[in-house]
Amino acid sequence: MTPSPVSDKRQHVVETAYALFKRAGFHATGIDRIIAEADVAKMTMYRHFPSKDELIVAVLDYRARRFDDQLNQLAQKSITPEQKIAEIFDWHGRWFRSPDFHGCLFAHALAEFGDPGHPVFEAVARQKNGLRQRMRSILSEVMPRGRAENVAATLLMLIEGATLMAQMGQADTALREARKTALDVVAASRRPQ
Repeated sequence: MTPSPVSDKRQHVVETAYALFKRAGFHATGIDRIIAEADVAKMTMYRHFPSKDELIVAVLDYRARRFDDQLNQLAQKSITPEQKIAEIFDWHGRWFRSPDFHGCLFAHALAEFGDPGHPVFEAVARQKNGLRQRMRSILSEVMPRGRAENVAATLLMLIEGATLMAQMGQADTALREARKTALDVVAASRRPQ
């Protein structure tokens, strides 16, 4: 089944807004600029996205799905939980070095939309909690669930810190240290306590 022209237009707006938001930020990117860059009519924009907040949430959900698709491929591999965790960190390392790296779109959104009740904040929380839960699920294969939860939260903090350091121009150091620490934490947490 081929996508409809309507869904193609909607997706085109989302992808255009994604490119603009990651370079310039959410508040600094106006709807008129998105409309112009996407080459769509104002009416088309507002039919798909009645508010800018709805567009921002759609962009964040789009970015989260792209990341989840890559993690789903990882989940299919027949490798140890430690290797899966290492691959999550390696994925971040490749992203840090890509010309497309502008820092974490979710962290930028959180900086601009700090109200926990705001739909953008909620979209950020969904993505971050999703990554933490995925790592917890991986780790639950080799340690008790409560410990896996604590370790997953620690690994998420390592990823977030490494991402910030990479944005500051220290990608190699950030990834090397975060990856090593993550694997050390996982190994230590596997031991009986």
